[in-house]
Amino acid sequence: MVQLPGHLAALDPADYRCSLLALQLADEWVEYVAATEIGSQAKNYRHAIDHLCKYVDKVLGAEAAGASLADPSLFDTLVKWELSLPEEYDDGSTRPGLLASSLRVLVIRRDDHGERTVAADLARLARGPALLGSGESKERDEFTRKEKLAMVRAAWTSAHATRKRIEGSWALAAQGRHPDQGSWTSIADLLWGLAHEEITVEDIRRCVPLSREWPLDLLELAAGPGRMPRPSTARMQLARRLVARLYPTALDLHAFRVLLMDATGHTSEEVTSFGEAGVEFLPKGVRLTLLKHRAERLRHRAFRDQSPPEPRAPDDEDDSGELTVNWPRREASEVVRQLMDLTARARAKAPHVTDTLFINAAVRNDRTIVFNRWDPGQGRTQFRHWLDAMDVKVKGDRHIGRLRKSTKVEKAIVTEGRIDAAADDHTEETFAGHYAQGTTLRIMSGRTITTAQQHWFDQALERIDGPTVVTGAEDIDQGRLEEAGLTSEEAEGIMAGQLDMGVSHCKNPYQGPYSRPGELCAVAPLRCLECRNAWILPTNLPQLLLFKAHLERLRTLLAPQAFGRLWGQSWVNLKAVLHDRTSEELAQARKHIEAGEAVLDLPLAAHTEFDG
Repeated sequence: MVQLPGHLAALDPADYRCSLLALQLADEWVEYVAATEIGSQAKNYRHAIDHLCKYVDKVLGAEAAGASLADPSLFDTLVKWELSLPEEYDDGSTRPGLLASSLRVLVIRRDDHGERTVAADLARLARGPALLGSGESKERDEFTRKEKLAMVRAAWTSAHATRKRIEGSWALAAQGRHPDQGSWTSIADLLWGLAHEEITVEDIRRCVPLSREWPLDLLELAAGPGRMPRPSTARMQLARRLVARLYPTALDLHAFRVLLMDATGHTSEEVTSFGEAGVEFLPKGVRLTLLKHRAERLRHRAFRDQSPPEPRAPDDEDDSGELTVNWPRREASEVVRQLMDLTARARAKAPHVTDTLFINAAVRNDRTIVFNRWDPGQGRTQFRHWLDAMDVKVKGDRHIGRLRKSTKVEKAIVTEGRIDAAADDHTEETFAGHYAQGTTLRIMSGRTITTAQQHWFDQALERIDGPTVVTGAEDIDQGRLEEAGLTSEEAEGIMAGQLDMGVSHCKNPYQGPYSRPGELCAVAPLRCLECRNAWILPTNLPQLLLFKAHLERLRTLLAPQAFGRLWGQSWVNLKAVLHDRTSEELAQARKHIEAGEAVLDLPLAAHTEFDG
């Protein structure tokens, strides 16, 4: 039997007819997992081995006993196995490609070993192009705001209950004594013995009497109020409950992962992968060293404590469908302190684990107490089981990754849809591909665009990254321009028409944001509506209307995504400028255009870009 330490299930080659093949692959699996420490992903390699061996047994029958990676005749079987994988999964599933690539990794690893033999044909197959596509993964939608708030509240409730349970149990243990001197049916004495390592689980199995002789409090501890434990497993059940009274369990730690993800906005992988050395408490916050293995990125992030939120009415969505974001109090420092206090004794029992604070205690079937790093995907202690235990109802897939998406969506909403702000810990492409397709953002998209337009309109005279709009009568004098912030030279140049760029005037065309300093702006007038040097006067209104007609033509030629990327900001700014004009001003401007008194000069590329 091949056994991995920790949560991974044993693999017994004797379970297959092709026992030699199973043993060869299992050896590589064990060494690969030990060398890479890939954690929960290790189960994919075990599933690939199991799937292949069952296939080989079925196809080769009695001849499966001779199957070996050193035998080139296995080539056809491996090919047929890989090609048969999609038959068992839905169209587009990523699972077949994952199993096939996992097996190839093990074969390549064995071929790389100097003292292990792999047939040349099999090695070429493993190193060659994949026979299956990678499939298409379905993006998970984020949790709704109500679901997320319910999870956070449940997490705080769970964290407080865990701390109260453990503190109370150590206080009770301090009142006990060795069960030989006290009683093997006294909870205080049993806790004392386990806390001081004076007794073991095996001692509990041997010395605790049969469950029918237990007092009521011991029965309720082992099985719960009003329930009776099974006599055959009562002692083991009691031992697990006693250990869980003294140390955090795998189910307890889900709450702290939820709270840290909510407080920091980082992934599950990052908030569970920093140890005590990666924590630095600040006067008003905490600095954490976060490691993201998949992206191979190490970050040092400070999280400041926030003031308590203002009291508010119930946060139900109204009938209009609008969503509001009420940021809960996120104090990462408090969560980290509680986690460190809660796991301090468990971490002291596992000095070999220094890269995480998530250490839990467990009683194995061999009656040993093990302190090790937390595995959130183990057995009946997964995230979905924690949700059930805390009575948190969610729709759809109960996966912790959806909580990360909820946080990213909230950030995108609060930052008014700016991807660069929401994608603060990965690329904008990653955000667009994995987070920007959520239901909440689709609902909010129209509102976000409207907010952005209104923001530009309201701040038109104060913006430093867009044009300045001067409204009023057409006879704007130089003094008014100087009062608005221009120098006398700049105002004089505008009044003289020397700085007219077409749709606007430019206070300094040699210091534009789109060209090198000292060089004449090369993008006027196409980007004037996005430029901080641009000054729009009432006399520019006819050219603005002509430019609007040009952009409307482009909207019919470009896909919405392309138009938004290339011309979205100019379009929004232009509409905001024209919105402020009266109907009389617009009518007068159109008369100028019809009379041929207004002409819009655009670069040749603006007319020929789509001629093909």
